[in-house]
Amino acid sequence: MHVSPSSSAQAAREALATRLRHLREDAGLTGRELSARCGWHPAKTTRIQKGQAAPTESDVRAWCAACGAQDQAEDLIAVSRAVDSMYQEWRRLQRNGMRRLQENVYELNERASHQRVYVSNVVPGFFQTPAYAAALMQRITDFHGTPDDVAEAVAARVARSRFLYEGGHRYAVVMEETVLRHRIGTPETMAGQLRHLLAVMRLPSVSLGIIPFGAERTIWPLEAFYLFDDQRCVVETLTAEVNVVQPRELTDYARAFGELSGTAVYGPAARSRIESAINALH
Repeated sequence: MHVSPSSSAQAAREALATRLRHLREDAGLTGRELSARCGWHPAKTTRIQKGQAAPTESDVRAWCAACGAQDQAEDLIAVSRAVDSMYQEWRRLQRNGMRRLQENVYELNERASHQRVYVSNVVPGFFQTPAYAAALMQRITDFHGTPDDVAEAVAARVARSRFLYEGGHRYAVVMEETVLRHRIGTPETMAGQLRHLLAVMRLPSVSLGIIPFGAERTIWPLEAFYLFDDQRCVVETLTAEVNVVQPRELTDYARAFGELSGTAVYGPAARSRIESAINALH
């Protein structure tokens, strides 16, 4: 059974809702009484308590004041901000363009000493050539209808590749063979990207595995995910970035990466798959 990658965000949202409900109950208030003190409709209280609506910071402060628990407001606001950051729509993240988002990802890459990455759609950003990144990011910008700062965003994305060569960073990457065949940009752009993969896979910091077409699967194809050390997993969906931080879920992603790695081929066999994809472009 496939579980939505936003499930951890929803679970965290519901946990916050439970804390707020307990505050109300400890204060001896009914939902209607709390709503009257806060000056909003009782239906809003119901939605917040069920995790169906995210409270604003002013909502949290009003709730705590109504319950005589102002001392808990800042802590609950911090929790609310953390929940909000777990599931972020691309349109929101890219509302001012893509450059700032790429700079944030750069900082995340800089801090992580070990990344385990699985991709089923496109080449990971730190492996991308400028031409491939430009073609891909232009299509993303057009699709989401966000401001076009592709040139600046490409420079910020490609800057991540420096960590392949310095700072003791390690990258274990597993990609579906389909990634080699999905043409992004012109045939020349795609061929250049694939030749770049042949170059970076020789680096001592890089382990690159390819899951061949027709391989027997123990783990089905998943959305792309990036495990940063053992602290955080970023899952990329069509519409949102999901940040997974629960230890149980991090363990699941690490286990999935291990099984996907066992399905992949490496070394000469992986190079052969890449070379075949290059030849298919001509």
